[in-house]
Amino acid sequence: MSEVLDPRLEMRANYRHSLLIPTRLSDIDVYQHVNNVQYYAYFDTLVNDYMIRFGGLDMVNDKIIGLLVESGCRFHKSLNYPETIEGCLRTVKLGNSSARHEIALFRANDPHPAATGHFVHVFVERGVQKPVPIPAKIRAALEKLLV
Repeated sequence: MSEVLDPRLEMRANYRHSLLIPTRLSDIDVYQHVNNVQYYAYFDTLVNDYMIRFGGLDMVNDKIIGLLVESGCRFHKSLNYPETIEGCLRTVKLGNSSARHEIALFRANDPHPAATGHFVHVFVERGVQKPVPIPAKIRAALEKLLV
């Protein structure tokens, strides 16, 4: 079971990495705010961008890949278009073959997150899909985010 993050206690300084992500017109739903499924796309963009840029992840050619095995999101405030949000990331658990990331999405000039959530990746051999140790370069990058 995942921990519930209290948005009143979460702030940008609690996270080790951030990425600016612009919302898109296609993210908006009939209720005129960002649709809930898009929050997961922002989470995915944030985590994978970090592992590609700082961990050397090659999603197409690597023999070891990270599979998402668990995710969660709590919605606190609506996001809209157009706006640029700040996705913030930290690693809270780093095992032999798995990592748990916590994520917060902040609106500009808002000290409290619009959404908080988590991803759990298990690293596996491509095709075989059996857990293997996290590749050294990715592990080193994730250790920098560990809190």
